Amino acid sequence: MKLLTVGDIAPKFILPDQEGELIQLSDFQGRRVLVYFYPKAMTPGCTIQACKLRDHMDALNKAGVSVLGISIDKPEKLLLFYEKELLNFTLLSDENHQIAIKFGVWGKKTFMGKTYDGIHRISFLVGTNGIIEKTFENFKPSNHHNIVLDYLEST
Repeated sequence: MKLLTVGDIAPKFILPDQEGELIQLSDFQGRRVLVYFYPKAMTPGCTIQACKLRDHMDALNKAGVSVLGISIDKPEKLLLFYEKELLNFTLLSDENHQIAIKFGVWGKKTFMGKTYDGIHRISFLVGTNGIIEKTFENFKPSNHHNIVLDYLEST
């Protein structure tokens, strides 16, 4: 797993959103974009993380930041998650995990003594120029939004 870092060019991508519409990173040109990878929709940690971002969307928008959540879930599951949690940002389906690989967040994980390949919970702030401005890792789902907002306030 080769994680992208500050100064790297964010990989271009086109992925289906929760409604099956194709979204590309370039759709957000001129805005900063928080691209956050999460393991699985509708699980406790991922729900907490998404809802905290939802609840702080005004502050993120005020900072000129759009949010894209990416998992390997199918668009149909993402739509259920989006509607159930009343999310106010786009969820993207990376079913074959090719974008997760390009960002360096796909790799070995261990849960309850079992090792498997999956998405690591890591976020990237992509600058208006398409360059990774900040990488966020080693956070809890419950404080991810605080770490991102603290960084945005300091810049």
